[in-house]
Amino acid sequence: MKRVLRTVFVATGAALALSAINASATVTVTFTKPDSYADMPFTARDREDVMKDLQKHFDKLGAKLPQGQDLKVEILDIDLAGRIEPRFRGTNDIRVLRGSADWPVIQLRYSIESQGKVVKSGEARVADMNYLQGHVSSYSSNESLRYEKKMLDDWFKTVLKQ
Repeated sequence: MKRVLRTVFVATGAALALSAINASATVTVTFTKPDSYADMPFTARDREDVMKDLQKHFDKLGAKLPQGQDLKVEILDIDLAGRIEPRFRGTNDIRVLRGSADWPVIQLRYSIESQGKVVKSGEARVADMNYLQGHVSSYSSNESLRYEKKMLDDWFKTVLKQ
């Protein structure tokens, strides 16, 4: 009897996991002309890391959509928090955050689709002018792009409320 129940639980769990995988949102992120973005790292590897990090973050945001909805995002421009200050003697440049006119900005187009039909869409200039002003953030100080991610989280919450 226990063996039968265990088999039923395992089979049910596998079916639920499979249906959750099939129901998860498709997230498509396109970076339009990333070489012309306002503020991206200098090296190709660092630029790729920023784009991969943003892709992963949009994947997480898309997972919050209701079942059957998909997210498409076209990144038009990126201006990361802070400013790059060159360093000398072969060391890497550093990004300095001052909290003045160096806030993060991401210009994007988005659409949320369900069964091939657009539910919501628009173009947004997502910015956080107060990114250093005591926000409570779920991102640690070691998290890359933590200010941009927090800003996108806040924007996404407002998009879902519309």
